[in-house]
Amino acid sequence: MILAILQARTGESGLPGAAMMPILRTPMIVRQIERMSRSRRVDRLVVIASDQVEDDALVAVVRREAIAVHRGPPDAELAAFIAVLDAFPADHVVRMSANCPLADPEAIDAAVDWHLSSGADYTGDAPPGAAGRDGQAIEVLSAAALRRLAAEAAPPRRGDPCPAEPFTWTIRDNPRRWKIASPPVAPGATAVRWSVERPDDYAFVAAVYDHLYPRDRAFTAQDVRAFVRGREDLLTFGGEPRA
Repeated sequence: MILAILQARTGESGLPGAAMMPILRTPMIVRQIERMSRSRRVDRLVVIASDQVEDDALVAVVRREAIAVHRGPPDAELAAFIAVLDAFPADHVVRMSANCPLADPEAIDAAVDWHLSSGADYTGDAPPGAAGRDGQAIEVLSAAALRRLAAEAAPPRRGDPCPAEPFTWTIRDNPRRWKIASPPVAPGATAVRWSVERPDDYAFVAAVYDHLYPRDRAFTAQDVRAFVRGREDLLTFGGEPRA
């Protein structure tokens, strides 16, 4: 059983409300759910949102898509994952963020396959030192690793600020204590920025959807790169490499 958990918060830093911003007249988080649902390896998708009132509209939108939602304190990320795992038992968990509406289901499947074949506790989408692919981050963890991490972690105190880094960095930073794997980087993959954390990121993603989605709703990462390489105005849109 492979469980995908999509983290989504209206009040996230960078560009608050990004998950609800429209992409072709549909909230961005719905576009990502649509893409993740094409994964052949994921058996169930659950969204994590905060228990704050500012996330009420987001939760309503997600539930209209018949997707389960777990709500909890915004400063208890790992506890939320364990609660979802308790509610929906699984062998492995795919962790993704809702500010990545260009997530590629083929890449999700490849990461899951690599994770399963390697027998790793944790699989990242790229090996250390590889070119950054912001907006395509995929992490896969065994349920056993998640539960061990939670058992070893200090319990969060309500009111504490959210950690600067995701809880998975505890594993990434301790390769002697955890079995870590990384799938090979695809040929031609370079550092790009496809996440939505700033207004220019949103404009870039909207342009990609405007061009590719009407032609093929299941467009791939390769399709995005091909399109952007043909648009000089988008190649370094906002001062960041985009293809």
